[in-house]
Amino acid sequence: MLCARPSASEIRSCACGGGGRGSRSCGNAAMSVHSVSVKMAEVDLKTGPNEEPAAVSPVTAKAEESDAFKNEASATGGDPNSGLNPSPSPSPELAEMPQTAQHNGEPLVNRDGTVAEAPKMKKQIQFADQKQEFNKRPTKIGRRSLSRSISQSSTDSYSSAASYTDSSDDETSPRDKQQKNSKGSSDFCIKNIKQANFGRREIEIAEQEMPALMALRKRAQGEKPLAGAKVVGCTHITAQTAVLIETLSALGAQCRWAACNIYSTQNEVAAALAEGGLSVFAWKGESEDDFWWCIDRCVNVEGWQPNMILDDGGDLTHWIYKKYPNMFKKIKGIVEESVTGVHRLYQLSKAGKLCVPAMNVNDSVTKQKFDNLYCCRESILDGLKRTTDVMFGGKQAVVCGYGEVGKGCSAALKAMGAIVYVTEIDPICALQACMDGFRLVKLNEVVRQVDIVITCTGNKNVVVRESLDRMKSGCIVCNMGHSNTEIDVASLRTPELTWERVRSQVDHVIWPDGKRIVLLAEGRLLNLSCSTVPTFVLSITATTQVSHTVDGDIREKPKYTIPVLDEYVASLHLPTFDAHLTELSEEQAKYLGLNKNGPFKPNYYR
Repeated sequence: MLCARPSASEIRSCACGGGGRGSRSCGNAAMSVHSVSVKMAEVDLKTGPNEEPAAVSPVTAKAEESDAFKNEASATGGDPNSGLNPSPSPSPELAEMPQTAQHNGEPLVNRDGTVAEAPKMKKQIQFADQKQEFNKRPTKIGRRSLSRSISQSSTDSYSSAASYTDSSDDETSPRDKQQKNSKGSSDFCIKNIKQANFGRREIEIAEQEMPALMALRKRAQGEKPLAGAKVVGCTHITAQTAVLIETLSALGAQCRWAACNIYSTQNEVAAALAEGGLSVFAWKGESEDDFWWCIDRCVNVEGWQPNMILDDGGDLTHWIYKKYPNMFKKIKGIVEESVTGVHRLYQLSKAGKLCVPAMNVNDSVTKQKFDNLYCCRESILDGLKRTTDVMFGGKQAVVCGYGEVGKGCSAALKAMGAIVYVTEIDPICALQACMDGFRLVKLNEVVRQVDIVITCTGNKNVVVRESLDRMKSGCIVCNMGHSNTEIDVASLRTPELTWERVRSQVDHVIWPDGKRIVLLAEGRLLNLSCSTVPTFVLSITATTQVSHTVDGDIREKPKYTIPVLDEYVASLHLPTFDAHLTELSEEQAKYLGLNKNGPFKPNYYR
């Protein structure tokens, strides 16, 4: 909670006996001013010559609250009662003396020679609220440890990715709840339907930064090009993807949705979608069992046969292919946006088992050049700052992989003054890293000295236990690739290592000798698990996904090549910058062998 800075008179009324820097003069007083709710009481300090002064009674708090303050005071070396009591009562001798007005320590004298009496003043004294949120003890720990419960509440207030939460600290699994929206529907499973209004405002904010997608929705919703489409989706559930989902619905599709990441769901956004009638099954902090249960609830519905899949990571496609092969054969098209999911599709294709048309959105120019590069360039810093408060200047970081994601992360860290090393297997990307001013190394050459390790490859076992053992104490380890397999987190779950949850999505893994590493999001995607991502960039990717979904129509083959759709999506976003394209003349177009209206890139351009 952020409270207003106290005035000088309020600070002086604290019985701490210290001067110095205002609120810093008393640890407990500062705590009562800044950390908890306060009540303001007006006290008349003027005492008549024949009146007994009224002593100011100290605030009597609950026993456990007093103990908490005493413990806090003893930890800081202060008086355990000084933060709770206002100024002490004046002595009777002082009370009988009339107060005189002074200027620079000298009494003010009237023209007739009498001493001027001090004017009647009212001062404000701060009292600590007896019902302080600060001192509430969680009574229900449930499946989480006490430290995790406290750290979760301490970060939810400032991290959108942490998602808005109730103050009730409800530990009941959403699978055990019976919830209905205002229309009486219960075909969803989320954290709390009561958060819907808050989530709707989040979605409305996102819509303002997604002009192209909104323009596409407005342009095509009258035609309903997706009428008859039954789309089952598995993506991150955030305000930005909610705009994508509602656009598909506006274009005529029936949608059912689950989350592709157990930490990235914004609970309030899921509530808003459920309130709007969407069948959504997701909440922040799902277990692995919950994750697959939610996907199955999306798919396994009596009387509902999906005919399109919109996937991010390939988990949904894999689940339908393995568990419901007959359903998979009836799918008319798959739209996949991640490198991991595309890799899985290529594996199915090579094995001759991919009997469904699939669209590789990940390799589209709008995804590679914008989402992967610019989005990660901004969100990597946001994720690291929110979780660790790290200072980047002078730190040594190693970025594993120099694809578009790695390029964005490396550029961001370098711009903040970090010393950046890069690991890479591809000679072309490696040469790019060298010419961009980064030193190309093997991980084992620098793992003992670096302060930050970031994986961006989409591969598995990029950082293994041997490397983790050699890292110095305090090293931050995180992943910016989609899959959670890049860091061998499973090797850290052994009896000799201690896990300590210090914040939401931040764990200390402690070795027997006291060394510890800082593991973020348990090796899952950092930016969407621990922070947020730029909405405008996601508008580009979402518009590409919708365009591919509409173009890959459920009744016929795609009508356009990828470059045409990429350039169309890009052109929709240019008006935001008041940008004006130059047009080719007929002679120039003929000279280049192009249509003057495009496409301007060949099919193989990436």
